[in-house]
Amino acid sequence: MEKFDTHLNDVRSIELDNAFYVEDGTWIESLTVSSTSDFDLDDLITKISGVQLYYTRDIPTGPSGDTVRRLTILANESYPFILGLILRREAIPNRIVLQDGTFDVVVTVRTWEHFRSLADELQDALGGFDLKSMNEIDNPGEPLDSGRLTEVLITKLADKQLSVLETAYNMGYFEVPREVSAQNLADELDISQSTLSERLRTAERNLLELIYGPRE
Repeated sequence: MEKFDTHLNDVRSIELDNAFYVEDGTWIESLTVSSTSDFDLDDLITKISGVQLYYTRDIPTGPSGDTVRRLTILANESYPFILGLILRREAIPNRIVLQDGTFDVVVTVRTWEHFRSLADELQDALGGFDLKSMNEIDNPGEPLDSGRLTEVLITKLADKQLSVLETAYNMGYFEVPREVSAQNLADELDISQSTLSERLRTAERNLLELIYGPRE
């Protein structure tokens, strides 16, 4: 992931969707790569030693115009570093994404003691890390592959809904406190405030329907 990030211009994020060990230091890895500009995948692969492209497909991106590709590669490397740290402490890796030079990792651990041992190993290996949040949950979630969520949302929401959500997010409308008013957001989108409210409610309802299913 770090090598892809180094050689790829205008990268937004690189997410590890899955990884399987084959033999002799070879891994099959699935990545979702997002960039603000198009990129030559063949040229990128030739710049990274020990990597072969197995399969790729483009993901529709809606109004953003970003280039998003899902790659399956054969990579000859030692145990994927961040993933190895997580699995050695019997934690479930729910999400591993590299963005702006920083790994953002979501994991599930069984107990507080398991978390402390994982935290200690991260501290020793990386020299430090930032704990953003912690929640106690009943359902641990699925290991990795959350990159498919973006694909599902893009194919299920209309362009106007995606556009209003993306603009609202980028301008800080969902921050607490809000960084932009509804009127300023509507002006940016060149729509009325009532239209903005309607599109936001529709998009939010559709998002919740993806999670909970349609109302009976």
